[in-house]
Amino acid sequence: MINGMTVSRWACINFSRSVQESVARGFCNELAQMCQVSGMEFNPEPVIPIYSARPELVEKALKHVYNATMNKTKGKELELLLAILPDNNGSLYGDLKRICETDLGLISQCCLTKHVFKISKQYLANVALKINVKTGGRNTVLLDAISCRIPLVSDIPTIIFGADVTHPENGEDSSPSIAAVVASQDWPEVTKYAGLVCAQAHRQELIQDLYKTWQDPVRGTVSGGMIRDLLVSFRKATGQKPLRIIFYRDGVSEGQFYQVLLYELDAIRKASACASLEPNYQPPVTFIVVQKRHHTRLFANSHRDRSSTDKSGNILPGTVVDSKICHPTEFDFYLCSHAGIQGTSRPAHYHVLWDENNFTADGIQSLTNNLCYTYARCTRSVSVVPPAYYAHLAAFRARFYMEPEMHENGSNGCSNGQAKGTRAVGESGVRPLPALKENVKRVMFYC
Repeated sequence: MINGMTVSRWACINFSRSVQESVARGFCNELAQMCQVSGMEFNPEPVIPIYSARPELVEKALKHVYNATMNKTKGKELELLLAILPDNNGSLYGDLKRICETDLGLISQCCLTKHVFKISKQYLANVALKINVKTGGRNTVLLDAISCRIPLVSDIPTIIFGADVTHPENGEDSSPSIAAVVASQDWPEVTKYAGLVCAQAHRQELIQDLYKTWQDPVRGTVSGGMIRDLLVSFRKATGQKPLRIIFYRDGVSEGQFYQVLLYELDAIRKASACASLEPNYQPPVTFIVVQKRHHTRLFANSHRDRSSTDKSGNILPGTVVDSKICHPTEFDFYLCSHAGIQGTSRPAHYHVLWDENNFTADGIQSLTNNLCYTYARCTRSVSVVPPAYYAHLAAFRARFYMEPEMHENGSNGCSNGQAKGTRAVGESGVRPLPALKENVKRVMFYC
């Protein structure tokens, strides 16, 4: 870990009847040791003894542990809550995440019973990676980033956004769609991200709350939105205003390219202008759509030539194709950034819809491939650029924040920690998600 965090106050709740306290304690000790070996400072002792609870009483159990630890630490909040869940836990996981992240402001890490009984070093190492980024640390940083040699990023303060919208499953005709936007919070390393999530109208692909205005009885017309909040938090974190924006947008089909570009690019510009960073502030924007759902596959010229394939017989990671099979006039490319494990690797398709930064094809391809090595949850390169990956995870997480009755009458709003009392709840026909707690919003809670 490049920046291992310190976890001195933590607790564990056991929701699994088949896990005895001695087994849970042994698991927690092993996990604490792995965190220490990986580079964190992790207190081997929890604040209070491991608390066993029934899954149906999840809210009562979480509040009990929260209050008990606050009393023990004289008001200092927990830095981490470990939760042992049954293998088949129904809605328990979602309820726990919703209560921790929108009500109590706790960072939680869930572990299934099967992993508690069969403790593998690989599993513990993976969980340690997740715990470190959830508590605000960084696992990997590009060597070129440390020596300020990343093309397109190292020369001036650059913020990299990822955005995605997830829609309800087929057959759900009233649930809202959920948009998520994440943005890098460190420069020049670009490995640490903060995320915001927001509900919007059913099957609406355009992200509605990138930029918005509402009426405040005291301040009049107020401007805000997810882009503005993330630009402001970038400035707080780095001490500099971003002078370049790179925006990776996931989940857009070709038929919606220009509708999404026109609407969201306009929102990014308005949000940048209202971010109160300085007058006439207008950083150049590069807008890139990421697609995974396509039928293009790439193969080595000679399958027998082991120097041109990896162990699984797939093309080597870092393979780029930007001619012949790409658009004849537009700026797009296929990038296979990951090493295949099983089956045929599916390359990601990147389509640069707008580029005010005048990047070269080599520059944007190299940057995108480099970023794929900074994904926090594993030590390999991944198949999709991490900001888009994180946005997808955050949007998926926010599904758990919706109250059960919302599935019946459907509905919009943001988990971005702002007071929403100034805005009519039914304004867009969609009920707001509960606001994320400030300490949760700042870290990679969705990992």
